[in-house]
Amino acid sequence: MTIHQVHQPVTPTTTNNTAAGRGGAGGSGGGGGRVVAGVVGGGDGEVERLARVGLSRVVEPGDLKALQAFDGMPATEVWELLQRKTPGTERWSTRLADADPERDLERAAATGARFVIPGDDEWPEQVEILAEAGQLTRRGGVPYGLWLRGPAHLRRVLEQSVAVVGARASSAYGEHVAAELASGVADNGYTVVSGGAFGIDAAAHRGALAAAGVTVAVLASGVDVLYPRRNSALLSRIAEQGLIVSELPPGSRPTRLRFLSRNRLIAASTLGVVVVEAAVRSGALNSAGWAEQCGRAVLAVPGPVTSRMSEGSHLLVRERGAVLVTNVMEIIEALSPLGTRLTTYPMAPKTPHDDLDYDLRRTLDAVPVQDPAPTDQIAGAAGLDLTTTQECLLTLSDLALVEHCPTGWRLPPTTPTPPT
Repeated sequence: MTIHQVHQPVTPTTTNNTAAGRGGAGGSGGGGGRVVAGVVGGGDGEVERLARVGLSRVVEPGDLKALQAFDGMPATEVWELLQRKTPGTERWSTRLADADPERDLERAAATGARFVIPGDDEWPEQVEILAEAGQLTRRGGVPYGLWLRGPAHLRRVLEQSVAVVGARASSAYGEHVAAELASGVADNGYTVVSGGAFGIDAAAHRGALAAAGVTVAVLASGVDVLYPRRNSALLSRIAEQGLIVSELPPGSRPTRLRFLSRNRLIAASTLGVVVVEAAVRSGALNSAGWAEQCGRAVLAVPGPVTSRMSEGSHLLVRERGAVLVTNVMEIIEALSPLGTRLTTYPMAPKTPHDDLDYDLRRTLDAVPVQDPAPTDQIAGAAGLDLTTTQECLLTLSDLALVEHCPTGWRLPPTTPTPPT
């Protein structure tokens, strides 16, 4: 899938072929030619880092027009074009006055945050699939960099990770399921990724934390702006034990489009997305759409057919090929390489009746529960001859499935009712 043409590429007034412009990978900088949000990595590490910090302040996450306008240019060159106010860059000029990369880095450091870019050890290369994933809701592209807050190592914890997302206005059923699934996958060594929102997101984060697992919250605000505020205690705990991630610089406030933009990061960063509850029109289905476009697994948990909050999950299974999952092992099977970590179909516990042959079952079915019956009466009820019935009753008695009384045969008080 290709990105639609949304803006004519900017023609730079000067060509920068120095190490700061198109230089090779090395240090904490370059991606050595990686396409990142339409911008090529490479160059002196700190120069490129400052350029990408500035771009994260000036350009909205997932801005398709920026993606097209700066396609193939190094980040340092794009930043220089914006600072020079080159013709064709006017739409991004309004935020330049507030852009101060060094101040943003200092502000981040004051809250214990950091900024990673392609080439850094923490950079998760899987997000670069967004360069080929097209667009959704007029958003797309790889971020210029990622702001991180927390002790976890981003690349390592995302190597085996799963997103658990769903409705903000969730039901008690949905929150219980989300917490149980998140706790279970965390127990199995998976990092739980979600968006830190009310409802299913919060339940998933709490489930992972309850299992002493790692959880990552991808925010639509700066990593120092804990939103929603009522989840600030939960998000603070994630910052202490896991990781908060955003492509927005410190101090940034959430907007509707920023929520849609961050969904692409949730999908691209993980092995798959589990939708627990979602309405037909919801951010969770947007995350599932990004997972589809990134080639990630899309899993859906069924809910009551009477619940509007489960309509989106059912739609994913019915119309879009999502895998229906009901427990932790089914999630792990879907995320694992084909033919590995296979789960078994649920089966009822085996009972003593399972191994009985046809005549024994017919005889057992004819034995009364309370009032004993003589052999001939049981034979008539079973439709068997007297000799066969007598033999079957003796065999069933040896198995403790029937008992003999002075007046005939009956089921013992503890004998379970045979399954139908």
